[in-house]
Amino acid sequence: MQWQELLFTQGFGTRRICAGLIQQGLVRAGGQTLTDATADVEPTEGMAYQVAGVDWAYHAPAYLMLHKPAGYECSQRPGAWPSIYTLLPGPLRQRPGRNATPGVQAIGRLDQDTTGLLLLSDDGAFIHRMSSPKKLVPKLYQVTTADPVTPQQVQRLLAGVVLDDSPRPVRAAACEATGTHTLDLTLTEGKYHQVKRMLAAVGNRVTALHRARIGALALPADLAPGQWRWLTAEDLQALSAAAPAQEPLRA
Repeated sequence: MQWQELLFTQGFGTRRICAGLIQQGLVRAGGQTLTDATADVEPTEGMAYQVAGVDWAYHAPAYLMLHKPAGYECSQRPGAWPSIYTLLPGPLRQRPGRNATPGVQAIGRLDQDTTGLLLLSDDGAFIHRMSSPKKLVPKLYQVTTADPVTPQQVQRLLAGVVLDDSPRPVRAAACEATGTHTLDLTLTEGKYHQVKRMLAAVGNRVTALHRARIGALALPADLAPGQWRWLTAEDLQALSAAAPAQEPLRA
């Protein structure tokens, strides 16, 4: 792979723009400033380089986590609220598509007022494994309610409630009251406004919603709202355990 091609795959612009970055002396690797855009490189996962003084690491597929704050939409074309993609640096937003996936995209959606763990990738197979209802990937939500949570409401959520878009009952995989107005709710499928509709079906109302875990992967305590980071090999292993694949995921 040529250096200009590597930068292109990482979202730094067209091949012509990437070649220009190198020719202007804005790219460094291995402690040296690159000058030849057509020089060959054999990239490895995590290989360090710099563009315009900013440190980057090479990743063939992109696997990311984002701590979604309230007030953002999980859409490339948001309406009344800004897009979560504005929280990512330009090169991540501009990465070309791969595996029939049009660049980095959110895996599933969280409502604009919902916070917490959101995964993003440009790996179509990974996106399918994490989002397909057939994979039964558990997602833990921390729910705050308007009215006190009763034992009867918890039992109804576990037994299953009927929503207005399907006659088949929707059940919580796990449900536990954690306070007078809070509960932990685990789901393995993702319907539109599902948590809010399930709580409404048992006679309560959601006032705050936070996704704390996907599979065995928890939102890190040190990742502040609005911040993102690459998934580590350990993170991917935790997700692989939740949704077995033909081959293990690699960071």
